[in-house]
Amino acid sequence: MAKKVKKRKEIKRKLLHKYRLVILNESTFEEKISFKLSRLNVFVTGSLCIIGLIGLTTLLIAFTPLREYIPGYSSTKLKKQATDLTYKTDSLVATLNNTNKYLESIRMVLRGDVASQEVNLDSLREQFKIDPSSVDLTPIKEDSLLRAEVALEDKYNLFERSATAAEIELFPPLSGEISNSYDADKRHYAVDVTAPKDTPIKAVANGTVIFSEWTADTGYVIILEHKDGLLSVYKHNGSLNKAQGDVVRAGEVIASVGNTGEFTTGPHLHFELWSNGNAVNPLDYIDF
Repeated sequence: MAKKVKKRKEIKRKLLHKYRLVILNESTFEEKISFKLSRLNVFVTGSLCIIGLIGLTTLLIAFTPLREYIPGYSSTKLKKQATDLTYKTDSLVATLNNTNKYLESIRMVLRGDVASQEVNLDSLREQFKIDPSSVDLTPIKEDSLLRAEVALEDKYNLFERSATAAEIELFPPLSGEISNSYDADKRHYAVDVTAPKDTPIKAVANGTVIFSEWTADTGYVIILEHKDGLLSVYKHNGSLNKAQGDVVRAGEVIASVGNTGEFTTGPHLHFELWSNGNAVNPLDYIDF
């Protein structure tokens, strides 16, 4: 026990023992500065300096732009750019998806693929079956007055007529003989019109060229987009006069008759009409 007490006193004595730090002139040995130090003072002063240095470094890193020069820390500008790029990427992905869907519909037109859907007509008619004996067909006064008013208005109406899809008239792309008619059962969604080679092919209506390229199966192909979801397709052309993105007018020359493509059977125009993604018979719209 006495040894422990003695040891403690010895440690305390060493910590509190005074030392003098003297700075002398090397040439004259003149005393310039002197400090009275102890081991405890040196330890406490060094610890405080280290703690202050750590605190100052932490403040500089946390609240000043100097942290950007430390590896592992990103700048505020870089974070903002990353956020902007994320939003732009999302927008580009949505645009790309829409473009892919649009291109897929164009591919369907080029390949002549139509998704057939089987519908049970009996199930559709069942919900409209009504017992005639249960329906009162006696005209009422209001109905008779309305019919008379409508008939009077239509009697002298010289301009307004209700038009169906079959009554829409388009400009003939060219004049010639039809060698192969529209036949959905045989997956021939077009009419083939024979004509001499290099005969001009004209646009059936005002529109925009959305496709104007060469394909292995159908040769030179040009597709026009018209209003109300109508597409006109011209295949096996000998040459193309319009490029993608061009705006054309009805009757304007867009191509010439040719015999190009693997599936061609001679100089002719393979003409298709598509309405809202569905193939329609061109003979219902155009008088060749």
